[in-house]
Amino acid sequence: MAAQVTKTVFFTSFLILSISVLFSQGALDGHYYDQTCPQAESIIAQAVRNATIFDPKVPPRLLRMFFHDCFIRGCDASILLDSTPENKAEKDGPPNVSVRAFYVIDDAKAKLEKACPNTVSCADIVAVAARDVVTMSGGPFWNVLKGRKDGRISKANDTANLPAPFLNVTGLIQSFAKRGLEIKDLVTLSGGHTLGFSHCSSFLPRLHNFSAVHDTDPSMNPTFASMLKTKCPNPSTNGNAGQVLDSTAARFDNDYYKQLVAGKGVFLSDQSLYIDDRTRAIVESYAKDQNLFFSEFANSMVKLGNVGVIEAGEVRVNCRRAN
Repeated sequence: MAAQVTKTVFFTSFLILSISVLFSQGALDGHYYDQTCPQAESIIAQAVRNATIFDPKVPPRLLRMFFHDCFIRGCDASILLDSTPENKAEKDGPPNVSVRAFYVIDDAKAKLEKACPNTVSCADIVAVAARDVVTMSGGPFWNVLKGRKDGRISKANDTANLPAPFLNVTGLIQSFAKRGLEIKDLVTLSGGHTLGFSHCSSFLPRLHNFSAVHDTDPSMNPTFASMLKTKCPNPSTNGNAGQVLDSTAARFDNDYYKQLVAGKGVFLSDQSLYIDDRTRAIVESYAKDQNLFFSEFANSMVKLGNVGVIEAGEVRVNCRRAN
């Protein structure tokens, strides 16, 4: 996902991940809290809606949070745990330092603890919030399967396993496959980049000294490249400078794929999806048919939410620390 989905910076290919994290689906259920906390989803939705009113960056940040959580140890809310003097946690790993909006999850959790103490896991809150920001931004709705438990382990070094914005399709396929995700899931979930923004550092190598033959990545639309060079000179002196990831970055739609067809993908990993024969047809189909993209995105998000489900974990009282 990502994430500024968001995304949106995923890091290098998969190295080590527990087999139980890869393919476990657990006993998730769309009606998991119907009896124990029937108001759970409405409480989460209200927290997300209130935060988005005051900060329009909340949707891409929460969607990216879900992707980055699930891609490390599975969907166990390990990204929410704070660092301690003895341990540097995931949220402080290099690709996650720009993941924000943790306060939205804190707010939802505090309200849920008052309504239904010790019932709703932080992992489920992140999963539901990711769905809500997509729907609130004009994207599809899906029934989030719930029943995840929260993990107790979070290590910053593990964030090196996130797919990087400079990976080619082969590297991306390998990374997604380690999580039990297929090529279609790769292309579909990359569409989460329709929400968000990236700083120059994540795509600057495409603009300057790209190769011995080309100063600029030749797969990039020349006019688009010139515009990005104006925003991101080399060296870039403005650490806040960057570019939205599609032309309708506040709205969840299929414009991301239209941008790839036009040679206007911001990340090399994005544009490579249109260059590679294994993924081009899927990109083209989503660029032409938004309803198809919406349907497949919902399916792939459910599939991603099944990665690394913990059945024997805990329900944290405070999402920032283990009980």
